Amino acid sequence: RIIVSLDFPEIDRAVEFVKQLDPQRCRLKVGKELFTNSGPLIIERLKEAGFDIFLDLKFHDIPTTVARACRVAAGLGVWMIDVHAMGGSNMLISAREAIDSSNHKPLLVAVTVLTSMSNDDLKQIGITPPMNDMVLKLALISDEAGIDGVVCSAQEARMLRTRTNPAFCLVTPGIRPAESAKQDQNRAVTPEDAILAGSNYLVIGRPIIEAKDPLKALEAIEKEVNAALVQLGARD
Repeated sequence: RIIVSLDFPEIDRAVEFVKQLDPQRCRLKVGKELFTNSGPLIIERLKEAGFDIFLDLKFHDIPTTVARACRVAAGLGVWMIDVHAMGGSNMLISAREAIDSSNHKPLLVAVTVLTSMSNDDLKQIGITPPMNDMVLKLALISDEAGIDGVVCSAQEARMLRTRTNPAFCLVTPGIRPAESAKQDQNRAVTPEDAILAGSNYLVIGRPIIEAKDPLKALEAIEKEVNAALVQLGARD
């Protein structure tokens, strides 16, 4: 359930850090900074260490370009990749077809609205529907295009869980344990509340990677997640 975001600028620090984690207890997210610095080598090194990888590059371009990028990403053997839902139906369908035609088929999720954004941010760029309406619209477009799920705030998870098919996957960044600062996340939610709202996977960065004991921090969050699953009667 827990995806640790490797917010490091270069490969050596990332590889050294993950030695403190357990691949049986978490997956890892590689984003733009680390991948731009290290390329496919970071994926190889993390896979060798036994981890499943979420390659978070948020592809958003014309349909043909996104399809080709998804096909290459699938070839890296990652567990999950993402595209931007705002690319529209044609782009999403092209991405879906690219994954379906690949030998290795990672989960394909679409980013709705970044968890750093607020309603004011949406208005500034000319998007007038409220946050919840925009997220729902993008999620439904993604679901209809055959995408496996979306990246959204856990604040929208409960709404999406009631409006999409039961297998639709909800990946929620902006997760902060109650004692952690929100930092640059405007729509942060605790791990327990995220699971209770219907999140499948929680993306967590600084509360783990900046902890004095990352494994201990991971274990504490894991306990919170499991307690929420018990409340739901759905322990893994």
